[in-house]
Amino acid sequence: MAVFTGSLVYCVLAILGAVRYRLTRIPRLTVWPPVSILRPLSGAEDNTENNLRSLFEQRYPEFEVLLSVHELTDPAAPLARRIMAEYPHIVARLVVAGVSPFPNAKVWSLRALQTLARNEVIVMTDSDILLPPNALTTIVAELEQPNTGLVTCPYRATAGRRFWSRLEAVGLNTEFLAGLLTARLLNGVDFAIGCTIATRKAELAAIGGLETLQRYLAEDFMMGNLVHRRKRKVILSHCIIEHYIGSDRFFKNWKHRLRWARSTRRSRRLGYIGELFTKTTAISLLLAAVPHGSWGFALIGLMFRAGVQFSTAIWVLDDPLVERFWWLLPLEDLASFLTWILGFFGKTILWRGRKLTLEPDGSFSG
Repeated sequence: MAVFTGSLVYCVLAILGAVRYRLTRIPRLTVWPPVSILRPLSGAEDNTENNLRSLFEQRYPEFEVLLSVHELTDPAAPLARRIMAEYPHIVARLVVAGVSPFPNAKVWSLRALQTLARNEVIVMTDSDILLPPNALTTIVAELEQPNTGLVTCPYRATAGRRFWSRLEAVGLNTEFLAGLLTARLLNGVDFAIGCTIATRKAELAAIGGLETLQRYLAEDFMMGNLVHRRKRKVILSHCIIEHYIGSDRFFKNWKHRLRWARSTRRSRRLGYIGELFTKTTAISLLLAAVPHGSWGFALIGLMFRAGVQFSTAIWVLDDPLVERFWWLLPLEDLASFLTWILGFFGKTILWRGRKLTLEPDGSFSG
């Protein structure tokens, strides 16, 4: 019963977190520093072309776009060249970063791009992200606030064609965002989400540079955490980006979920244990299933959970996916609960064809 009560308290906090997030105003700037956008590319699937074009259509006074591939044979290379040619007024460059000697190929590519960036302010964004036209104006205005070292963007997950992709997307747009907003409400932001991050070269140098992050699977979390440890503010942006999560089949999707569960457990152990209180649907159903259990209490728990889902997916994200596939939410909650349990077991992951061992500090070897 104590766990159930704690779960209800979490739901209330998540809703309050959504309210506080919505009420925070975006600061205004009169002087806009030039920006370097860094985007590693790999492949040209799903929405890659539209995602890439969104970089060039930013309504911002001065910026450059730096793109990278590991090899020129990558299908993203000709696509990048074609889009660069469509926007000749935008300073842009395609870089061949080479094959990464480390498992975290994204950081390897970012290191290659950062050395070429002409501007102090840099925005790192993944290839599966579509930025709204006002993204830079919002992110940079937030970054220019006093004592701010990093800005990280929440996202609205956009599913692919398959069922498992839709299931994961509704979870990301409800449970994942609720956790972010609750953390922001209680402790501030001491992490980053790797999909889109804005910071400065000086901030990265102060935490040891991108090379320090090369050995971590969750390099985004570590980047935000290291900036936070320096007593610099990390902000959860009001720029909501689109994250296209692809359309993986069941086993690939499941391995992806398990990999991140194990990574999260290693990155923040106490926080991972505390995620039990976020599993309101599973706790409510278990409460009803045990001997002398109460369906009345279970119904209350499910109502609280529905309130969280509405406040995050509908009120904050304006997500059409959850509006259409709301009936998937209980199933996704149970899948998330099972993944959370399995995350306590094992310390190996399969990532980009390599079997890696996760160390206690969240780094990997192998």
